[in-house]
Amino acid sequence: MINFIAGGIAKDYRGQIKFVNDFDMSLVKRFYIIKNPDTELVRGWCAHKMDQRWFYVLSGSFSVDVVQIDNWEKPSNNLPITNKTISDDGMQILHVPIGLGTAFRALEANSEL
Repeated sequence: MINFIAGGIAKDYRGQIKFVNDFDMSLVKRFYIIKNPDTELVRGWCAHKMDQRWFYVLSGSFSVDVVQIDNWEKPSNNLPITNKTISDDGMQILHVPIGLGTAFRALEANSEL
């Protein structure tokens, strides 16, 4: 199932550095920045048979629904949904393994994922 990869923040007189040092980026093939037009739109459902995905909030916060796909030809309509909230102050990456579907909704205006 989904898991979080923890990060942190280092601050001093020069400013701050946000990091997630335990994230292995060698597995990443593509990179996108998602910005919903408002807080009403739900972006999803999207699932991948072959690709895992990682999500990091650049600004704001998002509600994330995750579902395990039971049948790729005809998925059930009543699969259990796990909901997580991720935000820019969480300093973490949400890892979504292969075979899970996701849907996102921004919880704040101008949120970026």
